[in-house]
Amino acid sequence: MIVLENVSKIYGKNSVGLEGVSLRIEAGEFVSIVGQSGAGKTTLAKILMAEEQPSSGKIKIGDWDITRIRSREIPQLRRQMGVIFQDYKLLPKKTVYENVSFALEVAGDSPRHIREVVPQVLKIVGLEEKARRFPEQLSGGEQQRVVIARSLVHRPKILLADEPTGNLDTLNTRDIMDLLVKINAFGTTVVLVTHNREVVNALQRRVIMLRDGRVESDQAHGKYTLSI
Repeated sequence: MIVLENVSKIYGKNSVGLEGVSLRIEAGEFVSIVGQSGAGKTTLAKILMAEEQPSSGKIKIGDWDITRIRSREIPQLRRQMGVIFQDYKLLPKKTVYENVSFALEVAGDSPRHIREVVPQVLKIVGLEEKARRFPEQLSGGEQQRVVIARSLVHRPKILLADEPTGNLDTLNTRDIMDLLVKINAFGTTVVLVTHNREVVNALQRRVIMLRDGRVESDQAHGKYTLSI
């Protein structure tokens, strides 16, 4: 469960990222956060992953109040929340297997645990046959699947996907969205931040639209209707 209570983020006198945002996302939901450029989508994503702190308001993820999270606590939060970015951030000199296992290695997991988990998540994303390939040998869609696999290694309760299909063509976009729906069906809460109206409208799930840092609409089975 994610709860925001009157959350604002002010960058400067004339720069408002979020203003008085209150919303509640239940465990197991699939929610799309949409809006035009500058609406506050990226700010909201950064606050949820504790990359930035709000200027005011309260944020809870599960039973944990992260409003003023300490730096040493952020790794623990990131294990509960898998994050997918538009740019893949893969290590070019490591194989698919090594890119995924690296996330466990830096967390101090045992070699035995790594050998168990990595094949499991690669199977979920359909890359078990390409474990020894390097990123440059993969298509854009396959590289994004590696990112998704990496985000799943800690079995997160929440998956935050920030423009995950921004660099993909229509076919790969559809494949990635099908995969996110599959992950959501396992019980993982998925928060999708996107400006892609076709993706959002095809999902027919909950849609929260931001405009000028505020929640303009919140529809249980909504569509992304651009308003000027």
